[in-house]
Amino acid sequence: MKKSSMRVLLIDIETAPGVAYIWSLWDKFIPIDRLIKPGYTLCWAAKWLGSSDIMFRSIYHDGKDVMLQELYDILSSADAVITFNGDKFDIPTINREFLEAGITPPSPAHSVDLYKTVKRRFRLMSNKLDFVCQTLGIGGKVKHKGMALWYECMTGVNASWIKMRTYNKRDVVLLEKLYKYLLPWIQQHPNHALFSNNSKPVCTNCGSHRIQSRGIQTTKTLEYRRYHCQNCGNWMRERTTCSTKETKAKTLVKV
Repeated sequence: MKKSSMRVLLIDIETAPGVAYIWSLWDKFIPIDRLIKPGYTLCWAAKWLGSSDIMFRSIYHDGKDVMLQELYDILSSADAVITFNGDKFDIPTINREFLEAGITPPSPAHSVDLYKTVKRRFRLMSNKLDFVCQTLGIGGKVKHKGMALWYECMTGVNASWIKMRTYNKRDVVLLEKLYKYLLPWIQQHPNHALFSNNSKPVCTNCGSHRIQSRGIQTTKTLEYRRYHCQNCGNWMRERTTCSTKETKAKTLVKV
């Protein structure tokens, strides 16, 4: 049976840095034989789109096995996973943790990396999450004491873990706000129509029925009816052409 709606998961992870011997602060490359301990996942925070509950699991509070298993479970329940730079960092890091733990891949989900939308579609002075969110007036990251917070979490300082939990969960709140703000700009968003039981057309990006016919969209050879979402502002077109036989017959293609 088809689902009635898309399950959208927003997720952010925090990792410990790798430890290595170095000869200089200006070393540009660290050979493998100087690596003492690779980095690892400290914690993750996640929430389902529209839910007020923010999940948090950590190696400190829950142990690595529980932290990874619950991460696997929610990823396997998602239709779409929203991240910021997740295609390059969060998702490969999570996959490595699963691989090393002998866990098979979670069920496939669509990845929506907001960093890619920000970088591809806008020219901001910085593409960092904190800068982007503050520029858009939707908030900022939790302030902290820098690298010392990560070091103290690695050594089990409870007060620092309280701060880390607040920091990690705040990033997911920002992620949801940014996702909603960028929604009409996301070009590779999974199509909500494929998760809807309703026979009426819906917005591809937000699932709203409040769509309005707005003119004609042309490609090099064909015409399509164009639609605008009155809820999120997304632009769409029909899949079938509205070009007449006469228009098709007279339209040439450059060779």
